[in-house]
Amino acid sequence: MTDLDCFQASTAMCSCVRSSRALSPVLLPRLMLPPTGYRLASRGLSTSPHCLAVSTDSQPLPLPGQARVVICGGGIVGSSVAFHLAKMGWTDIVLLEQGRLGAGTTRLCAGIVSVAKPIPIECQMANYSNNLYKHLEEETGVKTGYVKTGSLCLAQNQDRFLSLKRLASRLKVMGISCNIIKPKEVAKLHPLVNIHDLVGALHLPADAVVSSPDVNHALAVAAAAHGVQILDRTTVQQVLVEKGQVTAVETDRGSIECEYFVNCAGQWAYELGQASEAKVSIPLHGCEHFYLLTKPLQEPLPSSTPVVIDMDGRIYARPWQGGLLSGGFEKNPKPIFTEGRNQLEIQNMQEDWDHFEPMLGALLRRMPSLESAEIHQLVNCPESFTPDMRCLMGEMPAVCGYYVLAGMNSSGLAFAGGAGKYLAEWMTYGYPTANVWPLDIKRFGNLQSSRTFLRHRVMEVMPLLYELKVPRWDFQTGRQLRTSPLYDRLDTQGARWMEKHGFERPKYFVPHGKDLLSLDQSKTFYKPDWFDIVAAEVKCCKEAVCVIDMSSFTKFELTSMNSQALDLLQHLCANDLDVPVGHIVHTGMLNERGGYENDCSVVRVSKNNYFIVSPTDQQVHCWSWIKKHMPSDPHLHLEDVSWKYTALNLIGPRAMDVLAELSYVSMTPDHFPSMFCKEMSVGYANGIRVMSMTHTGEPGFMLYIPIEYALHVYNEVMSVGQKYGIRNAGYYALRSLRIEKFFAFWGQDLDAFTTPLQCGREFRVKFDKDTDFLGREALLQQRQDGVYRRFVMLVLEDHDTELDLWPWWGEPIYRNGLLAGTTTSSAYSYTLERHVCLGFVSPPPGPEGLPTPITPDFINRGDYEVDIAGQRYPAKAKLYPFSSLFTQQKRRKEDMDISTLQGK
Repeated sequence: MTDLDCFQASTAMCSCVRSSRALSPVLLPRLMLPPTGYRLASRGLSTSPHCLAVSTDSQPLPLPGQARVVICGGGIVGSSVAFHLAKMGWTDIVLLEQGRLGAGTTRLCAGIVSVAKPIPIECQMANYSNNLYKHLEEETGVKTGYVKTGSLCLAQNQDRFLSLKRLASRLKVMGISCNIIKPKEVAKLHPLVNIHDLVGALHLPADAVVSSPDVNHALAVAAAAHGVQILDRTTVQQVLVEKGQVTAVETDRGSIECEYFVNCAGQWAYELGQASEAKVSIPLHGCEHFYLLTKPLQEPLPSSTPVVIDMDGRIYARPWQGGLLSGGFEKNPKPIFTEGRNQLEIQNMQEDWDHFEPMLGALLRRMPSLESAEIHQLVNCPESFTPDMRCLMGEMPAVCGYYVLAGMNSSGLAFAGGAGKYLAEWMTYGYPTANVWPLDIKRFGNLQSSRTFLRHRVMEVMPLLYELKVPRWDFQTGRQLRTSPLYDRLDTQGARWMEKHGFERPKYFVPHGKDLLSLDQSKTFYKPDWFDIVAAEVKCCKEAVCVIDMSSFTKFELTSMNSQALDLLQHLCANDLDVPVGHIVHTGMLNERGGYENDCSVVRVSKNNYFIVSPTDQQVHCWSWIKKHMPSDPHLHLEDVSWKYTALNLIGPRAMDVLAELSYVSMTPDHFPSMFCKEMSVGYANGIRVMSMTHTGEPGFMLYIPIEYALHVYNEVMSVGQKYGIRNAGYYALRSLRIEKFFAFWGQDLDAFTTPLQCGREFRVKFDKDTDFLGREALLQQRQDGVYRRFVMLVLEDHDTELDLWPWWGEPIYRNGLLAGTTTSSAYSYTLERHVCLGFVSPPPGPEGLPTPITPDFINRGDYEVDIAGQRYPAKAKLYPFSSLFTQQKRRKEDMDISTLQGK
């Protein structure tokens, strides 16, 4: 089936086709006729040489009683998973579809495959999909309508242009061809585009368009050729679970026993998760998505004409059978399908010309010559969106063998190939070959499963797909979901908030008299308006004392009757946990590859009681990782106590004076050594866990306070601290402090592919401890072979903080003119008075293309540059933190230069 066949099939089913009508807005009132529903015509799959197994109207295929894996959802995502599992050697795969194969969102997909995505893993998935679809017709004999068109991402203002330049820098790191071009070059590539208001564009020459139903058909044909059984008109009702393990799938035609279940149900993934015997939370919600089809233009548009993505105008457009297909992401989306999962609902979706009018106006402004074009159809198709605009992938934390791939945020076609591959790898090898943490469903918890939350959040998410997103932007909906007991108190003192894993965290505190509104609205790629505020907070942390509310951190308690807790932690952790009571151990929990599954601080509270502190967004992932390896022992107990404690971080040289005055206990290093924990009284409150660590490298203490005492302890700390110059501080100050101290954070710098040896943490790996910990063999091998990449600290030179673009993350790193790596995080160091970037670098491959071990000499002798939106800035690279003497030496040199000039 060709692209034309696909849309003609849809057209024949829709009573709202408008023929011989022009696109001019003056004609819109004539188009607003009473809408009527339309039905999706059934399309039986044609017989192929591979004998694709689908039901016929007269004789449904029998339901197998047993399978290894059951996939729910016959759209392009489910078909891709089946295809890749089969290619990896899986057998006994059953794919179930409640209607006809590919008759849901896949049938109505706009057919654009673009790599212009906001995060690297999404670019990788889209790039893989493009390459897969390009060769799929050759592999299967099924026409896919693949046409390499290229795409043009337009910029109407300088901020958008900068965001495209940053994207181009990241794409080039991945080997994806792209070019920043001028408006005149846009006009040469696309004859219809009005360029008068453009400042530039990003050209992606390898982007393509396809017929998504035909790609789906080709994937299904290929899967069937490898033995996958595909049954349509079979509705999954629930997944049966025993002792936390998938055992069977119950359908309207009977049950199938299985080991694995994959939820690729798209719009209905949430409801299916809730309907299962053991409820699972799959946070997504549907919205209506509109696009327009025109009849062939007077001068038919060639099929190879580039796709246009005009994010400032909120529209996209692609060639379609001599005419145009154009849709967009409006500011006021329409959520749908709050309850139920009947596919017939898709068939009843209505056209809405009133709703589409702003996008039609934007299209005509961008392509004025379309005023005389005739309308063929306005299509309303459902799309599912997630709370953070990223798809959902991976194994559910509470049910072993239950996998999910859904919530594609209107990029299902672009992501399906790569996402299907990564999920198949996950099921086959235990984890994909790329870091997919940004997509891992364990980044969410049950708190994001509220229908009201999802409905409100997706109304924000859908417009945000085309919004300009500058660094440090925050969602506005679903806020104040999780808060510290101190939230109101801090809010009245000027806290500006950001959200992490649903928890409100202070960014910084606006001093009295500052314009709060202007600070909230000042979003830029350059020096931000909060610069001086954070500078004052950092200065206070270094010279006096600051308090940061860090209650969002994940906190667990692991207890046992005897040594079971210690035995488990010794197996999970690379460091040695058999330490005296009261000692704090910073350690990684590693996987079999030696990569970080968790980076945490562990306190031995008593002989058989451990207190574990992990990053905020590790709450579900870390819990799942520990539970996965816990033996079934009634005397071993893991409890999530995140909600029980408020955490205050007292940072600065005067922190010991504040605590000493409140506890009548000496807090000097002689009496309270570093990395030590005591349970103390602070003010009137008992049972406060005080730890001599700050996560910043600065002196100070973490206080873990039972929540009923939180307000009292905070008030006492602030009252006593007045004489020592105390003030509130936020996470922006924390970030600056930890980056200038070369501290790596999980989720930003560390991931499941990063080992302690790659980031200079071998001293936290105890190879000689009695227990054989996870990842030990991989690290021993790496120590023998050498590491092929290394975590480094780069200090920018010849970079004007006032005038130049700031680095944020993901910037390419060049060594001696050659690409060597990328940054993972960055911040302005108020101590060094320079920008500091953290990231990984690798040497070029050896003569035979094999990785080359990296050496300190390689790092220290190179000339480094950091690419910020196409502009390269020189940098010094180090394997250890720069001292504050760096600044003192710089000032001495300046003084000498001034003296020399005065002498002349």
